[in-house]
Amino acid sequence: MSRPTMHTTPGQGGGEQIPPGKPTSMEQHMLDKGAQMMQSLKPIKHMNQHVCTFAMYSHDMTRQIETHHYVTRVNQDFLQCAVYDSDESSARLIGVEYIVSDKIFETLPADEQKLWHSHAYEIKSGLWVNPRVPEMVVKPELENLSKTYGKFWCTWQTDRGDKLPMGPPALMMSPQAVNMGMVRPELVEKRDYKYNISSDALKTSRVEIAEPEWINPQADYWKQHGKGFAIDAETTEMKKIAPFP
Repeated sequence: MSRPTMHTTPGQGGGEQIPPGKPTSMEQHMLDKGAQMMQSLKPIKHMNQHVCTFAMYSHDMTRQIETHHYVTRVNQDFLQCAVYDSDESSARLIGVEYIVSDKIFETLPADEQKLWHSHAYEIKSGLWVNPRVPEMVVKPELENLSKTYGKFWCTWQTDRGDKLPMGPPALMMSPQAVNMGMVRPELVEKRDYKYNISSDALKTSRVEIAEPEWINPQADYWKQHGKGFAIDAETTEMKKIAPFP
């Protein structure tokens, strides 16, 4: 595997601080460590998977990013993921993705289904990986996930250089086997080099994972209609329970 060109991200290992702010003081480190020892942090301890994959913006699919999902399984049909821009200790929390089984997805209203994407291609193509976990260990999980749908909101568009979370959230889409949905090869190469894997080899090994019998056409809405979704913040009248002073 050829070595990709590596780029330094500001705030990651020197240079400009992103987000802006003073370095954390030793006193603050001690306070945080003390709180960590005394508190249970139960939700975080239930994150039991790290998934690395790729996503693109629904309103501009030329913008593609590598994502790191830290996954909590709520039950057999529902997962929730905190999404970061890397797996480093300095990683930035850039959004949240919810993942549901096909059984739950089919119960959603049609207008809601338009906001979701399918995962079959992402998994079958070797783009979705659990870093450093042997493929034979995750294969049963991948077989289940290939039938799921996800809704991913990005709250911090670090790829455009935002030093802080700016503006409304952006809806994200998953890679697909059509032109606009193909991940740029250099992004995949860089990720594969980091984890010493081959997405092409994973794709070959996943041939036996069954394709879903049916992928609801309401998902991956852009594939059928060539249109994405974008959110704008607008001023609205507040609902007042009691008179304002």
